[in-house]
Amino acid sequence: MKKNSARLEMSKEAMKSYGYQIVDALVEHHSTQNEKLPVALGSREEMDSLFLEEAPEEGTDPTQVLNFVLEKVMTTSTLMSHPKSYSFVPGPSNYVSAMADTLATGYNIFSGGWAASPAAAELEIVTIQWLLKIFGFPKKKGGGIFTSGGSMANLTALATARRIKCGDDFSKAVIYLSDQAHSSNIKAIRVLGFKKEQIRIIPTDIEFKFAVNKLKNCIAKDRLEGLHPFCLIATSGTTNTGTVDPLIELANICKKEGIWFHIDGAYGAAAILSQKGKQLLKGIEKADSLTVDPHKWFYQPYEMGCLLVRNHKHLSHTFTEKPEYLRDIEGNTSEINFYDHGIQLTRRFRALKFYMSLKTFGLKEFRDAITYNIDLADKVESKLRKSAFWEVVFPATLAVINFRYNPIEKNYSEKQLDALNQYISEKVVASRKALLVTTLLHGQVVLRMCLINPRTTLEDIQETFELCERFATEKEQQL
Repeated sequence: MKKNSARLEMSKEAMKSYGYQIVDALVEHHSTQNEKLPVALGSREEMDSLFLEEAPEEGTDPTQVLNFVLEKVMTTSTLMSHPKSYSFVPGPSNYVSAMADTLATGYNIFSGGWAASPAAAELEIVTIQWLLKIFGFPKKKGGGIFTSGGSMANLTALATARRIKCGDDFSKAVIYLSDQAHSSNIKAIRVLGFKKEQIRIIPTDIEFKFAVNKLKNCIAKDRLEGLHPFCLIATSGTTNTGTVDPLIELANICKKEGIWFHIDGAYGAAAILSQKGKQLLKGIEKADSLTVDPHKWFYQPYEMGCLLVRNHKHLSHTFTEKPEYLRDIEGNTSEINFYDHGIQLTRRFRALKFYMSLKTFGLKEFRDAITYNIDLADKVESKLRKSAFWEVVFPATLAVINFRYNPIEKNYSEKQLDALNQYISEKVVASRKALLVTTLLHGQVVLRMCLINPRTTLEDIQETFELCERFATEKEQQL
């Protein structure tokens, strides 16, 4: 009988050799990434010239393919875990979790239902319970689910809110969020089929917080018009400034009005592990649902988001379906099938990396890392305020700080300052020595740092400021 060669297999020795090469590459990367340039640049034309080809009919030596990927793919990807990657929300990650992801993928664990992987489901239950305790949610009734990220967690939360508060008819439903809410919430609202007229974007105050009085007026007006206010989205740690909305006040409004209270804490919620963060996040435990992104400030690799809810039955009531092909694998009431708690049926084993890293390092090390990040941002603010070249536009909040180059002895117009700071950002990124981009605050172009990498030092930041000042001097000669 002819041997079947189409098995997509390697010999045991070949697998070992291949695996060792990959582990060696990862260890080398993790131990030397601080010395690398964090920013990768490349046009579509350049990327096409490197990678564009027809799918190969015949195979290539695996080591040759691996070396090509290490040399061409990994070197043309921005290092979001680099100490000088300051923009957006970095992903510091950690090696233990990266290896845990390798295990989960290598064993190809299906983490959708209990029958297929009881240990995977149990670890998700356990780690969700850890998070419920951290955020003060009820342990017995509370629940949650790991998702690909904050976008999917927010979508899951809003679908749940709509189901519980509106049933099948949401034609008069109205949802409220601030002008600083993350764009993923607007995307989720659109995906769920709400019309533009059903969305209320409430202006924020001078500190970029939800304007409570404007919200109250808007809810009252909507009720008078016969509409159904059903959900409010607050933010604990806005992307722009790290601002936390007045959670206790908003929670009280939602309770009085019978509105679902969702908090998008994808970025900032993890700060609750620090003393300063805990003070800022008072009231977070009052949410009906809370989005947290472990792949941000819980130092996990991409992808890992999380949705927590006060009542786990709200998830199952929203997402449970009973197709005939799953009839033999339904668990009893204590065995959770996570495909009944969210959108995905097929799910990767995300809980493993969170479990292994917390077991390995301990919660205290996570607390210390987050506290270091917040203190570092405070030190940067102090340093900027003592400089004759820099202006703090918005103070350090949950490790985010906004500032701009604005030398005291000059008298630049707002237009000149905008051009100057935009130039600084563009030149810094083009140098590949740091990832530092702009945002807009009160109509001003400002530079923004998000300092959640525990490996970022004050020296790293000082070197970046010196780079910025050199490019600023270049631009000033043109003004």
